[in-house]
Order: sequence, then C-alpha cells, then structure tokens
Amino acid sequence: MGARPLFWPLLKPAGATEILAHRMVWSLAFVAVALLIVRRWAWAGELLRQPRKLALVTVAAAVITVNWGVYIWAVNSGHVVEASLGYFINPLVTIAMGVLLLKERLRPVQWAAVGTGFAAVVVLTVGYGRPPWISLCLAFSFATYGLVKKKVNLGGIESLTAETAVQFLPALGYLLWLTARGDSTFSTEGPGHALLLAATGLVTALPLVCFGAAAIRVPLSTLGLLQYLAPVFQFLLGILYFGEAMPPERWAGFALVWLALTLLTWDALRTARRTARVLRAGIEAGTKAPVAKSVPAAPGASAPGTPAAPGASTPGTPAAPGASAAARPSGAEADTAPVKP
Repeated sequence: MGARPLFWPLLKPAGATEILAHRMVWSLAFVAVALLIVRRWAWAGELLRQPRKLALVTVAAAVITVNWGVYIWAVNSGHVVEASLGYFINPLVTIAMGVLLLKERLRPVQWAAVGTGFAAVVVLTVGYGRPPWISLCLAFSFATYGLVKKKVNLGGIESLTAETAVQFLPALGYLLWLTARGDSTFSTEGPGHALLLAATGLVTALPLVCFGAAAIRVPLSTLGLLQYLAPVFQFLLGILYFGEAMPPERWAGFALVWLALTLLTWDALRTARRTARVLRAGIEAGTKAPVAKSVPAAPGASAPGTPAAPGASTPGTPAAPGASAAARPSGAEADTAPVKP
C-alpha cells in the first residue's frame, strides 16, 4: 500500500474522478470473483434483512469514497507528503473520536500523544500557511470509516463487496456519462491505459485480502506497527522520488506527529505486556494450587467422583474471579492498533 503513489500517476490523462469511478467498478468485479471462488455468499442475504446494517454500509461507502477521491487527487496533484501525513495522524484522530463519540477513557500517555498531535497540526498550519486540509480530510474520513466498519462487523472481503456494491451504480453511471460526452479515456488512450484502469480493482482489493490473511497469523501489536510502514513509504516517496519541498517548519510538524505515535506505540506495547504478564501470573497461581489429600468422607459429604458443590474450586484449575489479586488485570485497557485503507 505504501507504493500506491507510484501507481496513480500512471493513469493520467484520466482525472481523479474518472480514476475513482473505475476504482469502484473494478473493485466490485474483483471481490465478486473472489467470493465466487470461496463460495461465501450467505452473509449477503443476512445483510439485506438488516436495514440498520445496510444504512451503516452506505455510510461507510460514502466516507471511503471521499477518502479514495481525495487521496488520488492529492497524489496526482503533487501532495504525496501531505497525504502521508493524513495516515500518520489517523491513529490520533481515531483515539479522539473514541473519547468524544464512544466516551472512552484514555491513559495519561494517550492524552499526551493526542495533545502532541494537536500541536503538530498547529505547527503544520503555520508552515503551510493554511490548515493541512488534505491530511485532516484523509485522517477524519478513514477514522470515521473504521468506526462505521466496527459497527457493521463484517469480514474484510464481505465488507468491501457490500461497500463497492453501493458505489457501483453511481460510478458506472458517471463513466457512461463521460463516454457519451466523449471525455472518457478508457477507450481512447489505448489498451494499456484501459488495463491500468481495470487494475485499480486489483490494487484496491488485494492489499485488503492480504491484510485480512495476516491479521489471523501475526500478533496484533506487530500488525499495528506494520501499518505505519505505508505512510513511511509514502513520505519517503514524496521527498526522494517526487521531490516535494520540506522546509524546517514542516519537519518540525512531522517530528511532533512521530513523537505522538512513538508515545502511543510505547504505551500500547507496555499495556499489552503488562496484561499478558498479569494473566500469565494468574494462570500459574491457579495451576500451582495445592492438591487436597484423600481423607475419609465425613458424614453427609458427597461421595468421591460426584461434582463439587457450587462455589468450590477444583484442584489444578485457575482460581475463581476474585480469589487472587494477582489473577486480575489492574485496569489495563486493550491495545488498539491503527488502520490502513
């Protein structure tokens, strides 16, 4: 995904809106073929019977349309660095939305990271002479997309199929309108250009499929760190390949963003290790519980081999909730990894 800035300029002279429409149409074609191969269609009938989920899918489709369109335009207009900034600050925006919309509570380090991110936006606003609206639009649209997808609770391929199904008719209608006006580049710039436009579906869907496969094989903390690679590659491409300017004030703003992400990552890893250590200690405490010696049954006691009375602990099993302070997490919260499109 970090190499995508190299792909979108290849689609010129097609404009950003035409590229976006082709991306929607061909993405649906790609994921539909994938679902036909794996024969996973049962979810579609269930989704059609749930109007609330359908409405959320429509919202997700609208938000990701904005994200895709702004990103394509930004790359093809020479704003690769600013686009990469959007995905750097996305985790900070996601956390802020969790506090404002979901009433989540943050740890002190997370508050410090959000505050540092806000300071970075102020510094970059001064540096650019305007708010970094491309970055903010990408960050807020993708954070909103992630929030809605969490509510929909569909798998990666299924979710993308549903979203592109919503996008398909408007996108196809726009492409037909362009063709009728003679402004479409799909049939006028040669077969190579047409194949590149069709490849937008593969470029969109394949990384998501690979991400879904990796998510079940790679630890969550590692997966979260790997997602920073895409904006890092985009940033380096913007500077080294596209030659975009980086005056000192922009370096200062990016440095603050990276400091905020370092704080978030350190806090997430520390919390994950602490939670794992507490749970491991609880399990070990349970397995080391003394085994009761065999004694003659008292009058009225249950015979050997019968189930233990309610509330009695079984030798060799973890301690019951509340039995050991070491077995309880000390208020540690779950790690939330950043996401990528």
